[in-house]
Amino acid sequence: MKLKTFLPTSVLLLAACGGETTSNDNEMVNQEPLVYPVTRMGNDSSVYFGTTVKDPYRWLEDDRSEETEEWVKTQNEFTFGYITDIEFRDKIKERLSELWDYEKLSAPFEEGGVTYYFKNDGLQNQYVMYRKNEAGEEEVFLDPNTFAEDGTISLGATSFSKDGSIFAYAISEGGSDWRKIIIMDAKSGEILEDTLKDVKFSGMSWRGNEGFYYSSYDKPEGSELSAKTDQHKLYFHKLGTPQDSDQLIYGGTEAEKRRYVGGEVTEDDRYLIISGSVSTSGNEMSIVDLQDPSGKIVPIVEGFDSDSYVIENEESKLYIVTNLDAPNKRIVTVDAANPTTENWVDFIPETENVLSPSTGGGYFFTSYMKDAVSQVLQYDYEGNMLGEVDLPGVGTASGFGGKKEDEILYYSFSNYHTPGSIYTFDPKARQSAQYWKPGIDFDQSAYESKQVFYESKDGTKVPMIITYKKGVELDGTNPTILYGYGGFNISLTPRFSVTNVVWMEQGGVYAVANLRGGGEYGKEWHDAGTQMKKQNVYDDFIAAGEYLIKEGYTSSDKLAIKGGSNGGLLVGAVMTQRPDLMKVALPAVGVLDMLRYHTFTAGAGWAYDYGTADDSKEMFEYLLGYSPVHNVKEGTEYPATFVTTGDHDDRVVPAHSFKFISELQAKQAGSNPVLIRIETDGGHGAGTPVSKILDAYADEMSFTLYNMGIIDYKVK
Repeated sequence: MKLKTFLPTSVLLLAACGGETTSNDNEMVNQEPLVYPVTRMGNDSSVYFGTTVKDPYRWLEDDRSEETEEWVKTQNEFTFGYITDIEFRDKIKERLSELWDYEKLSAPFEEGGVTYYFKNDGLQNQYVMYRKNEAGEEEVFLDPNTFAEDGTISLGATSFSKDGSIFAYAISEGGSDWRKIIIMDAKSGEILEDTLKDVKFSGMSWRGNEGFYYSSYDKPEGSELSAKTDQHKLYFHKLGTPQDSDQLIYGGTEAEKRRYVGGEVTEDDRYLIISGSVSTSGNEMSIVDLQDPSGKIVPIVEGFDSDSYVIENEESKLYIVTNLDAPNKRIVTVDAANPTTENWVDFIPETENVLSPSTGGGYFFTSYMKDAVSQVLQYDYEGNMLGEVDLPGVGTASGFGGKKEDEILYYSFSNYHTPGSIYTFDPKARQSAQYWKPGIDFDQSAYESKQVFYESKDGTKVPMIITYKKGVELDGTNPTILYGYGGFNISLTPRFSVTNVVWMEQGGVYAVANLRGGGEYGKEWHDAGTQMKKQNVYDDFIAAGEYLIKEGYTSSDKLAIKGGSNGGLLVGAVMTQRPDLMKVALPAVGVLDMLRYHTFTAGAGWAYDYGTADDSKEMFEYLLGYSPVHNVKEGTEYPATFVTTGDHDDRVVPAHSFKFISELQAKQAGSNPVLIRIETDGGHGAGTPVSKILDAYADEMSFTLYNMGIIDYKVK
């Protein structure tokens, strides 16, 4: 019963790209120390438990000031001037564009007897939504490329009414998390009413054809950076009525004060499931019987110590996915009339691997992560295991979701050297068939992935998948990207990307470490990388780099570390703790000021993972000990650093990156360049136009290779 939602964005690929070395590839580029633009230092400071912490670049937090705008312009001019001087940058852009230019397709889905799917012909900025008409012919249903000439308005969540006659879709402008919702007649394409505005962190869940539930905050006044997002509210929008008359369902009182609230209607239109949380981990859950005129909200799970959601129901029988008393998750059943936890009965018990289930065609599909790769089992509604789904290989399989009456389901499969393909699955015959294969000019048989388990500082075994072209010599000279995340229960599973291809086809190595703080081994693995244990994540990443060097994959002069968002924090922390370990650091849209992150937009919701400087003296000192902005030391030679962010990022606000690069430029010793690239009209990554993605990666990759001493790039 999960929302039929597809986010047709150009996925933020987790890789970098490289080139062929010349005979001089082992000679480091001789660069003179750069003279950076001067950033004004202010006198701001804060006092935490009697300790004064200076904050000289706090003025950059004002995202609307003319001074900040001029600073952004100056920094970009300086950075692009540097990049322009790298002669092979355009060759990288050309090769990226060449490989990116292949048709991409989503799995089809049916609404109201009509088949829909998303497709990109290759280099379109945004995916186009298609449907098959009554004659079975393909026609454009919705083209987000028409929203804005430069592709900076993107499509977000989509949702059809129960009979498929009405379509609601969200749009994002300039990468912002704030959305507008547009409602249209699915048959004619006619816009039915005024646009809903100021919607954030929300899907749309329909109650019949009457209307839908959505969530948002009160729109802040003034700077987005200082906006508090601690009162999320669930509304019901009835079609044909103005937004200001929408019914407030949950979140309007102090007792219902939650940072995140969501509502979802079961497939049979019987129940509304309400979820509320105060952080990114742990939620309460309640149920409303939509046939009950009183609209009474009945608790299912109280408190925020576990994560739970309703995945399915058969009349009053609820199927709940939970990690309550099951760190790797299980599925339980309970009657909706008395749904509290003491009445739960195991349906599919917890196993040693992390569970991620779906339903479709009248069956349950339990996808397990086994050392970060997929294993899928099929169950009937009685809890009988029917067998394992035979997947195309070792990698990541996702999908198997659909309506109960669907006779054919779909899933996708990929890994680091296998382009994503779509497969059909007949749940009764239990057979797969290839539905679509991308036409990319890439010989996947020439590459291989190897999973290793290395030892972290405290002896913990950490998995890492290393991918490269067959025949690569482990002589310590290979340009290598080490990618990580390590937070928020998010798992890094094998995925294909064009940027990986361009990197590896020239002999580059791409390594992904599955650090603590992620979800690869369930709640315990996640918790082992949170708050006062956050240093475990950085130790795991450092140990991964040391392993790659020790085993001869690369050397410190040919190693780059990369991560985005929480992964940007990872890179910032590791490069300030071990600047000798790598040659290049690539922190993207990073959380870099750990003393003030919770004062910006949605930042306070991340406290489960980080803690805050206001919690206690001990927590403040711990955060201060690794906060990248506060640990840049005068006179230290840091690796060549390419910070990237978007000026419209209202999730991890750009002030983090602005302050970090200001510290680096003021204190850097030696000749390694420390630069920032600020995407104008850019957000946190989702919905970024393909044209901007290609430019951004070409800039980042050329910077990386050039600072590894590679002075040419030749496409084979």
